[in-house]
Amino acid sequence: MKNVSVVIPAWNEEATISEVIRKAFNSRLTKEVLVIDDNSTDNTVSVALLSGACVIGSTEQGKGISMQEGVKFATGDYLVFLDADIPTYPEYIVDLMANPLIEGNVDFVKSCFDRQAGRVTELLAKPLLDIYFPELNQFSQPLSGIVSGKRSFLENIVFENDYGVDIGLLIDMYHASARIAEVNIGYVENKMKPLQSLGNMAKEVTRAIMNRAEADMTYHSVPHQSVISGLRAELNPALKHKVVVFDMDRTILSDSFIQTAARHFGFEKALRKIALEYVNPVIRTKEIAKLMKGHTIAEIIEVLDMIPITPDFEQTIQALKQKGCVIGIVSDSYSLVTNHLMHRFQLDFTMANDLEFWRGNTTGEVKIPSAFFRHHEAKCKHDYCKSHVITHISAALGLTLDDIMVIGDGENDMCMVQKAGLGFSFCASHPALELVADVVLRERSFEPMLAYVE
Repeated sequence: MKNVSVVIPAWNEEATISEVIRKAFNSRLTKEVLVIDDNSTDNTVSVALLSGACVIGSTEQGKGISMQEGVKFATGDYLVFLDADIPTYPEYIVDLMANPLIEGNVDFVKSCFDRQAGRVTELLAKPLLDIYFPELNQFSQPLSGIVSGKRSFLENIVFENDYGVDIGLLIDMYHASARIAEVNIGYVENKMKPLQSLGNMAKEVTRAIMNRAEADMTYHSVPHQSVISGLRAELNPALKHKVVVFDMDRTILSDSFIQTAARHFGFEKALRKIALEYVNPVIRTKEIAKLMKGHTIAEIIEVLDMIPITPDFEQTIQALKQKGCVIGIVSDSYSLVTNHLMHRFQLDFTMANDLEFWRGNTTGEVKIPSAFFRHHEAKCKHDYCKSHVITHISAALGLTLDDIMVIGDGENDMCMVQKAGLGFSFCASHPALELVADVVLRERSFEPMLAYVE
């Protein structure tokens, strides 16, 4: 009997929502799919409706409110909550999350993934759980938002409406004497949290844990405020250490993604024609995106995986992390590609162009993030430039450009290499880059740059 309601809180997820809905309906257990729309300004609602979901407008913005309203409107005895921005769920994600409930072994299921937990989890949530709720530290990813539960338990929960919603739900289920299990759902990729949101996330997760600890008469002691402050400080090392920005094509990767895609998909001639005819980088970016029309996420990632990574990139990332660096990618390629690398190597952020998708296939359209365009803090006069992104990052973190290191290889990296506090030319494909760089690296190794990190 179909008795599972799938609830998907969503805000501006037109690119991924249809694939999430398809996978939600892929289970014989699914009775209904409810998309709780958080006042989206894009085509999320129409895409969700066309994909067969029931769409309900949320009365107030915020994931927690959307989850609460999902509980209210769902008719199934078991509820599975999915994030709307993860098209890479396993095909039978609903079965994975619902079967333990239906079998009667547990009342609430928390997911975990095949990737390392984030900084807020490791440096804040887990240490606080150790102090207040040690029974819950068995869960490897307590902040995971992909959960499922019995209606009889969820109806009695008041959901937080900020970053504390997921940890709050876990603690509340524990207080309700729910039997809780953790289920590994494999490897998934979702949108990165904005780098500047780490501080807010830390504050809200702390508040959710502390409010519940203070209400729990079984806790014995409260750590001195300086302990919590110290944990929070660890979450934003950019305030004390370098931000390191890597270009992607021919820097992290040994070749250009789009040129590799052109060879694989057979549009090399069309790509060369666009490069010759369009000088304006914005128009050129939009024309190139049209060549990608019709390809799936899996096909794009397959092309990426064909390209060798610079041999010591992973070791360099680990060394930079040990030095307290915040690490990211700024690329004029596609966020689907850079985010895959971000998750694979546990980086902190990426910034790239967003390919649009419809029912799992690229539409040929692309959205260019506003950070690439000239703004009032810009140090470069180009209307479109990667240097605007690093200025944006520095402003968002309250840093100066002196706190940022940049590594690039080509002409389109020149401005950001020149404007950064420390700019590296890496196996330059354009000779002028070496003239503006502070450090020139001509071998395919990142190891020498570590000497420049404090």
